[in-house]
Amino acid sequence: MEMKSNFWGTFKKKYSIYLILMALFVICSFANENFLTVNNLTNISRQLAVTTILAFGETMLIISGMLDLSAGSVLALSGVLSVYAYKMGAPLIAAVLVGIVIGVLCNLINVLMISTFKAPPFIATLAMMTMARGVALLITKGQNILQLGNYVVLGQGSIGIIPIPVIFLAVIAVITWYILNHTRFGRSLYAVGGNEEAAIASGINVSKIKYIAFIINGIFVGLAGVLFMSRVNAGLPNGAINYEFTALTAAIIGGTSFSGGIGTAGGTLAGAFIVGFLDNIMNLTNVDSYVQQIIRGAIIALAVIYDIRSKNRTTRSMLGRIEDKQAETGKKAAKA
Repeated sequence: MEMKSNFWGTFKKKYSIYLILMALFVICSFANENFLTVNNLTNISRQLAVTTILAFGETMLIISGMLDLSAGSVLALSGVLSVYAYKMGAPLIAAVLVGIVIGVLCNLINVLMISTFKAPPFIATLAMMTMARGVALLITKGQNILQLGNYVVLGQGSIGIIPIPVIFLAVIAVITWYILNHTRFGRSLYAVGGNEEAAIASGINVSKIKYIAFIINGIFVGLAGVLFMSRVNAGLPNGAINYEFTALTAAIIGGTSFSGGIGTAGGTLAGAFIVGFLDNIMNLTNVDSYVQQIIRGAIIALAVIYDIRSKNRTTRSMLGRIEDKQAETGKKAAKA
């Protein structure tokens, strides 16, 4: 009986998010006849690509005990400057690199404040959120940049039937999965997020790990900025507002613990699709936009509550096993 209970507990922990995603997909299919159309699923995948790429960056940061509230604003700044570079005659690949470099630079400032000057990640990235948005608006004087020409191929183009943003998403997903599961850096992320003091004691260079995590996040955010501006066919300094919260929601729903030390690439991907399917079906069924905000907020609250309760249950279970072992050791010592 105990083996069956342990098996079920392990199964739920590993695969429940995927079962929820499958159930939601089936429900959405019956809820509206347009959900399963090729055009609708293609639009969902294009829209999801940007926020899911952000979510992978957030996942690595949260696993290591940090977070990034500036992702949406840095995305806008990276995208706008990438568009500017392209409009000034830079080749497309150079314009993409401009966006990525800006994303990395902003995230280096974030981690400098966090790791070197010991600012809390919430405060440091909140400051960057305001600064990056302000710079994007200053550069464009608050005006959208239009007529992007061939720049739109990255966000609107396809290779065969597969949208190009989905290809970028797949590559980023594989990279994130590989980093978290098959690299020393990935193991260090879990160690730092699980217990930073213990990680330091075990010889991990915590500052270096934080810098690398934010650099990777910057690459993801910069690329997301390019894809976003390309998809909407404009440089929008006010674009991607609240995208960081959508990314955080996807990561949390996917099982990434806000306490740090827990999370997977697959879970984040599933969480992103759950958020995307919910948003899409609410739009298709004409749910009021204000009600949609309430539902999104409720989902975040429930995910965090579930995370806290799950972690508390795990802690109690571990303490129970320790107490049992201590009691058993005590009995053996008494018999001896």
